[in-house]
Amino acid sequence: MLDDVLPDLEEESADLDRTVAALSDADLVRPTPSPGWTIAHQIAHLAWLDGLAILAITDAAGFAAEAATADASYVDRAAADGIGPRDELLPRWRHGRAELARLLRGATGRIPWFGPPMTPATMATARLMETWAHGQDVADALGVRRGFTRRLRHVAFLGHRTLGYSFLVHGLPAPEEPVRVELATPEGELWAFGPAGAVDRVAGPALDFCLLVTQRRHRADLALQATGPVAERWLTVAQAFAGPPGAKREPQHG
Repeated sequence: MLDDVLPDLEEESADLDRTVAALSDADLVRPTPSPGWTIAHQIAHLAWLDGLAILAITDAAGFAAEAATADASYVDRAAADGIGPRDELLPRWRHGRAELARLLRGATGRIPWFGPPMTPATMATARLMETWAHGQDVADALGVRRGFTRRLRHVAFLGHRTLGYSFLVHGLPAPEEPVRVELATPEGELWAFGPAGAVDRVAGPALDFCLLVTQRRHRADLALQATGPVAERWLTVAQAFAGPPGAKREPQHG
């Protein structure tokens, strides 16, 4: 699976890079939908997480010591501290993500993280999810409409896989009942996760599901249907990323 996800991670990063490479320092201070975060914050955050992943692979004890310092302002402080001029920030992000890809190719065993430890393939999937999600914030800040890509299957997979974690991080018991997820792509393909016979179900466009589990859109703005109490509750707490519950987006319409 690592051989499948790493090329897609690199292409997702390159896609975002093509967008931000054309921006000036003045453009980088544009606000994004994430409160208090500019485009520069978004790129600094990605560079910071790549650095933490590198630390987790190369120095587990060092990562544990760093993770122990995390508090409610940890992520915001790290993003702010990482901001710099575009000619410093962008090369730092590029170097870090290239080094992480190199290390992931040779990594074995599980990698410690803020949530459960991850396999190299799952870490690569998580980095793709983060890159796509923060890239969405950048696109929204620029008024750019992004199209569907098949790379989103990795985001959808992770979104389903983190179902139990989403409940736990919100202080709720992980459900014992499975949830079937059936997502339609623009090409008419069906992406399915979970047992076919599950009573609880989620269905809708693949893009909408990815926007929900990365908390980039409010459920009211998405064409997702939930059947069953577990599925219904899940769509209010879904969170594909590690860490404390994110600040949910407000509805954009009505």
